[in-house]
Amino acid sequence: MLLDTGVLVLNRVYQPVHVTSVRRAFTLLYQGAARAIDEQFQLFDFESWSALAAAAHEEAVGTVDRRIRIPRVIVLLAYDRLPRARVRFSRFNIYARDDNTCQYCGRRFRRSDLNLDHVVPRSRGGSTSWENVVCSCVGCNLRKGGRTPEEAGMGLLRAPARPRWTPMFRTAARRALYRQWRPFLSLADAAYWNAELLD
Repeated sequence: MLLDTGVLVLNRVYQPVHVTSVRRAFTLLYQGAARAIDEQFQLFDFESWSALAAAAHEEAVGTVDRRIRIPRVIVLLAYDRLPRARVRFSRFNIYARDDNTCQYCGRRFRRSDLNLDHVVPRSRGGSTSWENVVCSCVGCNLRKGGRTPEEAGMGLLRAPARPRWTPMFRTAARRALYRQWRPFLSLADAAYWNAELLD
């Protein structure tokens, strides 16, 4: 549904801090907490944005009396915190770093069909860290068991490492979800807000 698609959220200094839904973006605009930004970097409050005529080729939502363009980028008026430079060690970010791909067999899976594997098993002193945890499919995880990849005769696609960019924004930039996001994603060293995994 169009109201659930992504809108890039910037802080007051135009750095990406989050991706929200169109529904939430309209709420923030209507409440006066954010401004929509267009391709010419002009800012609009809710009234001025909704007064813009939506062209036939533009994504828009319909109301009783008009069509309102979808804002793909909004700027928060009071939020001036800088994005965190440190990428959170979380299940979401590990899956994003590994592109939902088993690091042993190289096949892509849905996230629900993946799990996390300690390259050096915890029973052997392996840590729960960026450098020791990878995505694996259930079959490869069972085959590897409590052994190292070398002992199991299984190679890794690439050595696990802490990403320098938040995987969510890197993935969005690579796929260029919306052309309106491109000018802002090169600044995207922001952490995605989710639960951190602990050792």
